[in-house]
Amino acid sequence: MKALYLTHPQVVIDPAVPTPRWGLNDKGMARAQAFAARGVVPDGATIFASAETKATDLAGAIAAAIGAKVIVDPAMGENDRSSTGFLAPEQFEATADRFFAQPDDSIAGWETARDAQARIVMAVRRALESVPADRPAVFCGHGAVGTLLKCFVGGRMIARSEDQRRMADPGGGNCFVFDLDAMRLHGDWMAMEALAPDWLRRGRF
Repeated sequence: MKALYLTHPQVVIDPAVPTPRWGLNDKGMARAQAFAARGVVPDGATIFASAETKATDLAGAIAAAIGAKVIVDPAMGENDRSSTGFLAPEQFEATADRFFAQPDDSIAGWETARDAQARIVMAVRRALESVPADRPAVFCGHGAVGTLLKCFVGGRMIARSEDQRRMADPGGGNCFVFDLDAMRLHGDWMAMEALAPDWLRRGRF
């Protein structure tokens, strides 16, 4: 079964608010609504999201366009970084580099990449088991766990070079098409604006 994984676009960065509660900023919401309006997600699709506000903002925009409900699963959340809280950009990037480079180690108390990968794969697999075979599934989530899912499906080593911001829009709002049962990627990270309307019918991109 083909499915679509989408990351949230730009967010309101507020060091005083826990990152799971950050929502989309004006640019991010405009991108989400423009994507929803393109009709890329067909009627009847099942929409899943992590419980984080930025993911539910994206999922809500898509679901509203097709009259669907959003199924929220906290297990689809971003890698747990609560041990450090907000980090300045340079410090965050350095810590994220180590997160990908040492997948079996807890970097500064973060959830390990290997554990986060197992969690997102299990959550997506469980979600797909609930979707009828004739319906597409769309997952609204995050860059790090999305990259870990992509690496698992594609049989690739966990590496920062696989991250969305190294391959597509650095502000997020990226996607890839995959088939978890077949362990096949139908392309790699691309900006949501580049996703073709016939993604369900196409072969490898």
